[in-house]
Amino acid sequence: MHLPQALIALLAATSALALPQVTKQGRYLFTPDGNRFYIKGVSYQQQGTVSASGVPGAFPEPTDFIDPLVDAQGCARDLPYITSLKANAIRVYSVNSSLNHDSCMNAFSQAGIYIILDLAIPVTGSINRAQPAWTTGLLDVYTATIDAFLQYDNLLAVNVGNEVVNSDATTESAPFIKAAARDIKAYLASKNSGALVGYASTDGSDTTDDWRDPLANYLACDSEATSLDLYGLNNYRWCGSTGSFDTSYASTVAAYSNYPIPAYFSEFGCVQDLPRLWNEVPVLYGSQMIGEWSGGLAFSYFPAVGGYGLVNISSDNTSVITGSDWSLLQSEFSNVTFIESPAESAAPATSPVACPGQNSSFLASTSLPPTPDAAKCACFRDSAFSCPYTGSPTNTDIQGDLFNYVCNALGQQGANCSIIAANGTTGTYGILADCDAVTQLSWAFSYYYELSNRNAQACDFSGNATANNSITTDMANSAASACLAAVPSGGVFTPTASSAGPSGTGGSTGPNPSSGSGSGSGGGSHSGASAWRTEAGMVGAVAASAVAAVIGAVIALL
Repeated sequence: MHLPQALIALLAATSALALPQVTKQGRYLFTPDGNRFYIKGVSYQQQGTVSASGVPGAFPEPTDFIDPLVDAQGCARDLPYITSLKANAIRVYSVNSSLNHDSCMNAFSQAGIYIILDLAIPVTGSINRAQPAWTTGLLDVYTATIDAFLQYDNLLAVNVGNEVVNSDATTESAPFIKAAARDIKAYLASKNSGALVGYASTDGSDTTDDWRDPLANYLACDSEATSLDLYGLNNYRWCGSTGSFDTSYASTVAAYSNYPIPAYFSEFGCVQDLPRLWNEVPVLYGSQMIGEWSGGLAFSYFPAVGGYGLVNISSDNTSVITGSDWSLLQSEFSNVTFIESPAESAAPATSPVACPGQNSSFLASTSLPPTPDAAKCACFRDSAFSCPYTGSPTNTDIQGDLFNYVCNALGQQGANCSIIAANGTTGTYGILADCDAVTQLSWAFSYYYELSNRNAQACDFSGNATANNSITTDMANSAASACLAAVPSGGVFTPTASSAGPSGTGGSTGPNPSSGSGSGSGGGSHSGASAWRTEAGMVGAVAASAVAAVIGAVIALL
């Protein structure tokens, strides 16, 4: 078949316009011509509904989000302003993978702007720092977003979390972040994607927080397969005219002097003194910083809680209204000249750093959760439960209450919920800890039903369970054995296509003995903050009384 010459020319022009793949070499980013790539741009997402976290000083939590990359008119409205910054990147915190993003993504691509895309969504689709887990539901949320964006040439990186760890007490979340990075890296490789895998960390304090640097090293330690490709730091230390390299950035540069992977400021722009002068910009891209850092993203294009907005949008959503914050950033960004050193050919190779040890300020085990195994979870749901959960698959409030109740009830019988629990401090992960809430509740209900000698009243749970006595104990034992036999050796494998379980959500309402009780809202708590705390999770805590060994019937096989 002969193509018309006009079509051939069009295809050639389209190919020529494709953005080059940015890659990492050692601790630097490079374009195919061997020149360094520095991230320079803004965060780009309207603020959704936020609610207070209940923790003094903590940043408000999101309960929903507005996907900015489905708004073709909004992107067309904003793109001239973003390009006037001479920006080459934006960061987007949450998207709806079921919607079409072609118009915005293609427009940004044609303008030479890459996307750093967080994979999480608020509340149910993100790692919950209070009850961390890495589940089939979360994996499905992440891979569905990747599948929706693989087609675009300007997908620079994906983030597996944002400020999940924000104190020494929440460092037990780190193994789940690292496991997510491991599995998402493998998934991207299986799709022949060159997108980088990152994480955005809150900064902490040099004087009171001893977890920031160990966390950074933890996420870059051990092996290439389990290490981040790109580390982001939400840094707000430089404030107004009093900021300087020595007082604001010197300690941060020194702390990352031997960091083995590329690092950038995933958010910056202190609002302590207004208007923001942005006099940190020439320093961030200057000779004192570029040995350790590869640029950054100003926060935030749209208005955000705390006064972080760079522009306002007219009431009819058609016009952009700028102020001094914007014009000052535009001036500073426009004057940046990238320093091309080192060239890719001269960039030294690096190796993953040693993993930090555990102490009172850093609780994370080096033992990581397994890859979430949807096939295993479905196998158990289909054949191994005598009292399955038959309530709403999406009502997380009810599920949380049921977890509390059944785990308490099991504790009173000398049993526990460890099979569906995960502990990032001890590095112990129950065989069903990666499953959806329906599978986990079905296991807990069935365990209680068996321990109660299949008393009919023991399989009701306020109408949320239905006895299935056609599954005998022997049948359940045989089914559980078969399900476990099919689990890949070591529990780590390359995820395949999305395989959402019946819960329909990404989070886990299941128990986590190391977290105590409470809903665990997640959230940020630094001087500057993003408005999308996408690590917030769902409710339902393990009963403290559930401490005895797991016994009986199907449970003995687990």
